[in-house]
Amino acid sequence: MFTKKLKASFYKRPSIIVAPRLLGKILVHKTPEESYSGIIVEVEAYAGTDDEASHAFKGVRESNKVMFEQGGVFYVYFTYGSHFCCNVVTGKAGSGEAVLIRAVEPIGGINSMRVNRKLTDVENKKELILLGNGPGKLCQAMGISKQHNGNSLLEDTVFITEGLRIKPENICTSTRIGISRSVELPWRFYIKNNPYVSKI
Repeated sequence: MFTKKLKASFYKRPSIIVAPRLLGKILVHKTPEESYSGIIVEVEAYAGTDDEASHAFKGVRESNKVMFEQGGVFYVYFTYGSHFCCNVVTGKAGSGEAVLIRAVEPIGGINSMRVNRKLTDVENKKELILLGNGPGKLCQAMGISKQHNGNSLLEDTVFITEGLRIKPENICTSTRIGISRSVELPWRFYIKNNPYVSKI
């Protein structure tokens, strides 16, 4: 459907700039067995060492060092002892900025996504929404795990392509979800009226 990968220059900007521009783009994960894809419908920006809610706030550690690479790599972490979350690293090397992908609208590899999520009632439209309406759900559905941490988004395993053009009036903002610090920042962005968004 969409094959033109985003260029390196797209990612080398601050997370707050990149985040809303990711909406409508296509997240792709290719494996030898399957090609998964989904329209990005919800994201959150994290602004590095100046953002108390960011993993980068306290500086470089072994667990977060990928965040401090130059924009254009994938940062994947394990959380709550149960699921993975995937992020797009942005900005200049050393900035520690990233954008969390919170939800996707599945468009490719849907049958395999159903199996991965153990949601196999093909007649149940609600199950289709549940495939990717949350950061842990989308990683499970698309087979994204810690092995993808540090992958270049310019290569052929995990990458993002051009997609739908989302008009500014159809981009909503809110405060971020599930954090306890820097809670006042309106750095969550999502597509208006899209049923695959995790929380309205």
